[in-house]
Amino acid sequence: MDQHEKINYVEFPATDIEATKDFFTNVFGWSFEDYGPEYTAFSNEGIDGGFFKSNLKASTENGSALIVFYSQNLEQTLSKIERAGGAIVKPVFSFPGGRRFHFGDPNGNEFAVWSDKNL
Repeated sequence: MDQHEKINYVEFPATDIEATKDFFTNVFGWSFEDYGPEYTAFSNEGIDGGFFKSNLKASTENGSALIVFYSQNLEQTLSKIERAGGAIVKPVFSFPGGRRFHFGDPNGNEFAVWSDKNL
């Protein structure tokens, strides 16, 4: 695939880098590489990216872009997020083409998960 002028990397604020790593490892199986105490990176998760130390948070309420994960089993993914300490920001709702919900990570960053399956 031609990488020229394509979205290549995404970064998120994190008040607690260790809690962030624990959450995304437990829910999605991510692994991280640290670049000092204030930055950690992930790769091979659909897009590469990282978390930087900050007191800010990314949310649609603040006008942030929304990163949306895909799941083959929406309720199972929702349960994993809750067990790992994530907060459900918007419960499951239907939209043309599927269903989704929004959640907050340990930093309060908002993400969504969608599925075209009825599971």
